[in-house]
Amino acid sequence: MRAVQYRTIGGAPEVVEIERPTPGPGQVLLEVTAAGICHSDDFVMNLPAEQYTYGLPLTLGHEGAGRVVELGPGAEGVEVGTNVVVYGPWGCGVCHLCAQGKENYCPRAAELGIYPPGLGAPGALAEFMVVDSPRHLVPIGDLDPVKTVPLTDAGLTPYHAIKRSLGKLRAGSAAVVIGTGGLGHLAIQILRALSPARVIALDVTDDKLALATAVGAHDVVLSDAGAAANVRRLLGGRGAQLVLDFVGAQPTIDTAMAVADVESDVTIVGITNTPAAAQVGFFRQAYEASVTVPYWGSRSELIELVDLAHQGVFDVHTETFAMADAPAAYERLAAGTLTGRAVVVPSL
Repeated sequence: MRAVQYRTIGGAPEVVEIERPTPGPGQVLLEVTAAGICHSDDFVMNLPAEQYTYGLPLTLGHEGAGRVVELGPGAEGVEVGTNVVVYGPWGCGVCHLCAQGKENYCPRAAELGIYPPGLGAPGALAEFMVVDSPRHLVPIGDLDPVKTVPLTDAGLTPYHAIKRSLGKLRAGSAAVVIGTGGLGHLAIQILRALSPARVIALDVTDDKLALATAVGAHDVVLSDAGAAANVRRLLGGRGAQLVLDFVGAQPTIDTAMAVADVESDVTIVGITNTPAAAQVGFFRQAYEASVTVPYWGSRSELIELVDLAHQGVFDVHTETFAMADAPAAYERLAAGTLTGRAVVVPSL
């Protein structure tokens, strides 16, 4: 079968022929119908050798949708032919956090050698993939897999980040979204669906700001050196109750801290290969402004997102690529020229 793999440190991803996998005990084999491409992949592929821990060759893709085609011995809870998306942050399944569905924060996964697909385990950028357990599958019914697969990360991560701050998003509040690409454009829609907050979106190009407006942002601001002042001007001198940074570079983190109001939440979601950090302490931030870094979301939150998708909440902007064009999609991801989420369809 064909797969997209990262094979050498510092090299570009390659489309290769590998053996079709067979599901082991308790596992499920999917015929992949759609796989998302994420900035996290680019981050991983730009790590130096001494920091790279994901194994080679690595079949990429931690956003996966597919059709169940085979069950391994003892696998139960899902039927052959079911259309599903894959919950990516696999955990041990039995610790106190996994028991709550919070496998994204499993404290034992690393020591047990459990890794997410595409980030240690073979991922979804292949014609077939093995999922370690039926509990990591969420049926999607008649939803379009291309439009639904980004919800597994690009939707789940901002959904988790926003849910924890909903108590601060009351009438008259504001939320700032920095970076309106794959995650950011979904964050805007989640904010509009779940809260009355005024949503202000920041990005560096007119195209990205136009996308933010199209999916529901109340205001858009160019993300430059004057962004913080311009946001506060829109808010009458005040700051925002929630700031979501989907870039994670030092300039955007600085902007996020500068627009945060008293008792606000600053959530840094994006990650770059250049070290960046928020400056926290007296006279460096608004009083009682909390800064956090989330990782993905829970299994129950992914189920909730799929339910919202069935209600027609999301307008997921995607660009579709054939398997052969996946390396070019990664090039465009690195260049910042994608609109929304890049999705590879193996059948093309």
